Amino acid sequence: MQMDLMTRKMGILMEYMLLKYIVQQPLKRGEMLKAINKRFKEHFPEILKKASYRLDVVFGLELKEVLPHGQAYELVSKLDFEDDGSRFNELGVPTRGILIALLSVIYLNNYCAAEEDVWYFLNALGVYDAIIHVFFGDIRKLITEDLVQEKYLVYHQVPNSDPPSYQFLWGPKAYAETSKMKVMDFLAKTREALPGVCLSRYEQALIEEEEEVQAAAAVKSGTKGKTKGRTKTKLIHPTHM
Repeated sequence: MQMDLMTRKMGILMEYMLLKYIVQQPLKRGEMLKAINKRFKEHFPEILKKASYRLDVVFGLELKEVLPHGQAYELVSKLDFEDDGSRFNELGVPTRGILIALLSVIYLNNYCAAEEDVWYFLNALGVYDAIIHVFFGDIRKLITEDLVQEKYLVYHQVPNSDPPSYQFLWGPKAYAETSKMKVMDFLAKTREALPGVCLSRYEQALIEEEEEVQAAAAVKSGTKGKTKGRTKTKLIHPTHM
């Protein structure tokens, strides 16, 4: 019950912080504490940390301190996808922050993720299907229609599937505007904050990256000899946990 209460307080704080972002006003510590009730002063640092993490991974908003000792903050969009005017909704809230999460889970599944795996990952981030989000709106429409039309995602039925099943892939604009480094940075944060989410592909990518660095160093130093071949690691999909 205590954890559920903390989760609700985190949601309240997130909404308050987003409203302040919309009207472009600083986030004052006293006002944030008042929003969740001053009785939670002892838990405020933890609630703020979790709310900030969710705003980061879901909306692409970073919390920055503007006054010393945490007296005031501001939310800053860190999205760098092409701005065609569609990445903000009518409220002025960025809706493309969820894109890097989507690209990451697709990457975790060898660039082709089953729809159920995508929703499992989004649920872990606090984003749910069939729930109209107060700031996002219809999340299903966003990821299966809007981002598809903008060519960031590909969403189609698996051939010969009965009953029909669907999968997500990276779209051409995703390949053009993002990078493996962005995905790896996002997964590093997710791995720390959500240890229960299976990231075996992320672990393998780190191994491959280290091997590439070692191979490059060996070539640069003139070291001769055959390098060991990489072992392909079987991916563990979230739905099989």
